[in-house]
Amino acid sequence: MDGREAPEGPVAGGAERRTRRHDPRRGERVLDAALDVLVEDGVAGITHRKVAARADVPLGSVTYHFASLGELRARAFARYVEQRSAEYEALFAEVTSREDLIDVLVEQVRGGPSRHRSAVLGFELHLAALRDPALRALTHEWTGASRAVLARFTGPEAAARLDALLEGMIMHALLSTEKEPDEQIRAAIAQTLGPVTGPGR
Repeated sequence: MDGREAPEGPVAGGAERRTRRHDPRRGERVLDAALDVLVEDGVAGITHRKVAARADVPLGSVTYHFASLGELRARAFARYVEQRSAEYEALFAEVTSREDLIDVLVEQVRGGPSRHRSAVLGFELHLAALRDPALRALTHEWTGASRAVLARFTGPEAAARLDALLEGMIMHALLSTEKEPDEQIRAAIAQTLGPVTGPGR
């Protein structure tokens, strides 16, 4: 952001609201709002107006900083990848054994409200990247970051297999009407990790 503020004007929906003149985090709030809209409505449903309403800023402020929807989507997804990469690495901070690792990965598949949001954004990004080659650098960045974390515990080849397994299992968990037993999730992860080969594995 260049720190400029859009001129005062009507907000989304036509209601008048006093513009926040000193709002250094406005750009971040707009991007976070864009991610919320992407979770709720998907790539096809995002508009400048929806984002402005969600961020509680004038519509002109969004279009001033993000002239095209393509730019807004790309910047929002880049923010997601940056945040998600840091969050993902933090999940493994206290992993010291194979069992610790499996516990963390099972929880990733099982998820919760925050994990559900992140998973939906991840799949929205991959879907968008199928149609927009400019977004593929972000999918490669996320894949590289997640596999690098896993590789610290498994080695690079096993990390690639495990990463693919987790993506498939998370998608299945999002779409399934029945919860898969934790024992089956653990067994699939353990099998992909392979036999114990040394301390902490």
